[in-house]
Amino acid sequence: MESIVEVGALSARHRALAVLRVRSRALAVVLLPAALAVVLVAALMTGRLSGDPWPAVTLVVCAVAALVLLAAGVFAAVVHRASPAVTPTVPLAESAAPDLYRLVRDLADRLDVPAPSAIALTPDCDSWLEDRTHAAHRRQGISPDVPEAAPVLVIGSPFLWWMRVGELRAVLAPVVAGTGPSAMPDIAEARRFVRGLDAAVDVGNRPGLGWIARAARLLLRLCREDATEMERGVASAASERAQRVDYGLRIVAQEQVGLAYAGWDRLLTRVALPAWRMGRWPAHLDAGVVSALTELSRRDRLAEGFTSRLGERPACDLLEQPGLIDEAASLLAARLFHGGPAEPGPDWSPVDWAAYPEEVVDRKWRMEAARLHAALDAVAAPSGVAAPAAPAAAQAAPAAPAAPAGRGDVFAGPTLERVLAHLADACGTAGETLAGRLSGDVAREERVAGAQAAKARGADAVPLFPLQPPRTGRDLLADHVTAMVCCAAVDSAGAAPGLDWLDGPVLLVGGERRADLAPRVLSLVEDGDAGPLRDWLAEIGVRPEKPVRLV
Repeated sequence: MESIVEVGALSARHRALAVLRVRSRALAVVLLPAALAVVLVAALMTGRLSGDPWPAVTLVVCAVAALVLLAAGVFAAVVHRASPAVTPTVPLAESAAPDLYRLVRDLADRLDVPAPSAIALTPDCDSWLEDRTHAAHRRQGISPDVPEAAPVLVIGSPFLWWMRVGELRAVLAPVVAGTGPSAMPDIAEARRFVRGLDAAVDVGNRPGLGWIARAARLLLRLCREDATEMERGVASAASERAQRVDYGLRIVAQEQVGLAYAGWDRLLTRVALPAWRMGRWPAHLDAGVVSALTELSRRDRLAEGFTSRLGERPACDLLEQPGLIDEAASLLAARLFHGGPAEPGPDWSPVDWAAYPEEVVDRKWRMEAARLHAALDAVAAPSGVAAPAAPAAAQAAPAAPAAPAGRGDVFAGPTLERVLAHLADACGTAGETLAGRLSGDVAREERVAGAQAAKARGADAVPLFPLQPPRTGRDLLADHVTAMVCCAAVDSAGAAPGLDWLDGPVLLVGGERRADLAPRVLSLVEDGDAGPLRDWLAEIGVRPEKPVRLV
């Protein structure tokens, strides 16, 4: 085992030296004009070169050497001082998680590697080591040449809530083992050089500094292969060293990593995203992932003994105040995946899971119903009459008279009957026209919201890892019709908004989820066939002609 680890570490060190040789060769190229200038000046002063054109040639070479040295000095200063991008994380002080710090230090002792200098959490299903020497030294006014003891250990927050303590230790073992190679001077210096080049590329994107970016990209190309192989060697050595810790449990833990990722993705895209779009952020996403994965395991019967596993100590018990940590990670998730602001505010407030159906699901349905009726007003308006644009948030709508309207509209105002009659139009183009109008309205609202957010929040308005999937006009129309049906069911049939941990907003009828609505809506939207949906409405007692309350 030790020999395998040493082979991986030696391979990584070999590649690190190759990266540093690229730096040395670049320095040699920079010093070449200066060396030539020194030789020419010395030759002129000793009389070895006399007469024309040597004085002029020497002067030109000296000028070129000075310019090259000046440019190289500026470039070196940028690479030396530039701060590489640091992943946004939730810092975790030792006082907030003494048991977790103790677990990590014990793990480092068993692996015979330096312990990480600190621990931070990321709202994603991943864990890694991150060298923050540049950032820490800039804050403290320390020279970048002075290295930190060890990199920071970044842990995916969903792991803490879903995994048991033993599983978390097994997952972190190969990550913590990576601090060993990181402590090798050659590897640390090579990594610092590559990170400095990456940061120089960003600095070089500023006006007038494009030459810095070009030079940095050239050096990155020259050392890319060696840097990649160096990191592979580090990972190989760390993985082999971690074999000595909980080897059997690591296999089980890796299965839980894949499960956590699946549940986390469903929770973000189907549960968190609808709330984020309306200015609300679920305050306890990590607790929600436990509910989502429990439901996923129950539905799919993923593993025997699942209940007994949940009886073991969860890793979040290693935190002193898991609720506060979960809230901070949830806010950071909204910033990273949606572009929300870094702090709560009047238009960006937290929502608890108990209030989610009423404050998010019901409001989402009524906003989409309002947008659908605004679009209906627009497409049903007589030719030459300007129709109002869809409002970002519709106002309460008055009761609608059951009076005929043009182009297939039977009931004016916010009634489900009006939607059914319009989409069942015999001409077959009503759905496409309405879908196109909705697409334009949604795109316009998103542009306005994005511009306002960018003006108010700056860079935070742009998500680093956007979750927004592309939606066709038909998809939007189906979503809006479904929202209208749900509003009508709540208002006239005693139904209620609900939350499914894997699918997001759902309609509850008699306390039970109705999952049979979607195919009937698709029959109406895609084929213009309202029959299946009308039968479904009659079954649960929805009155399509009754006006729907909008927000």
